[in-house]
Amino acid sequence: MLEHIQLIDLLKISLVAGKEILQVYENDFDVESKEDQSPLTLADKKSHELIVEELGSLYSDIPVLSEEGKFIPYDIRKEWNNLWLVDPLDGTKEFIKKNGEFTVNIALISGGNPVVGMIYAPVLDTAYFAKKGVGSFKLEKASAVEVQDDGELVNSSVKLPQLTKREKVSVVASRSHLSSETEEYINQIKEKYGEVKITSAGSSLKLCLVAEGIADVYPRFAPTMEWDTAAGQAIVEQTNGRVVKDDGEPLTYNKENLLNPWFIAMKKDFLT
Repeated sequence: MLEHIQLIDLLKISLVAGKEILQVYENDFDVESKEDQSPLTLADKKSHELIVEELGSLYSDIPVLSEEGKFIPYDIRKEWNNLWLVDPLDGTKEFIKKNGEFTVNIALISGGNPVVGMIYAPVLDTAYFAKKGVGSFKLEKASAVEVQDDGELVNSSVKLPQLTKREKVSVVASRSHLSSETEEYINQIKEKYGEVKITSAGSSLKLCLVAEGIADVYPRFAPTMEWDTAAGQAIVEQTNGRVVKDDGEPLTYNKENLLNPWFIAMKKDFLT
């Protein structure tokens, strides 16, 4: 199954979804509330509809679970060994603040594990992507790159992680969801490693910073949903990094309860 999945397809879908999002972002827009009181915009809806339609057209045998279409009974979902897990606009709060730190997330889940991930940040025009057995990559100026297949796409991109030299441990934290537990964890890192550099970022870009090697660790002791993390986890894991629960086991997907437990994402060889 995995050999039939084309990263170039996912990039093209993400780029078009990004254009739809930017059309809303660059103008005044209305903000609704979902049932959990989180914000919802026209951009979420437009991106969701486009991604679901395109994935259904290209990969009709793989069902789609999207944040905006998540009300699918577990009795149905539990039969899905393979599925697309989509967040059509990750970082809606960052979108509303207009700070550019939001993304389009598409992940392929197989047997509960993320094996393909595509994250595109429309304002930054940067894509991060990974495929099991292929690796993780970063592509800047993504909308301007003319590639025809996955080989050309990989060759036009930077393989992750990038080597970064620094004297301090780098911790990335949520810009909108910094909990007291996260602050306590950062203090523990300071006690072990000394001075720590703390970077704030929105959406799944935090996981991308770990995959790049810019951040050593991303502690998340606040709620997230499966579609928030799946693509980023695939990208981190294909750099030999880890996204783990408190028992050291990786996050898994398509659970009955789509809420993630608390987790820590870390680059290869980082010891907490």
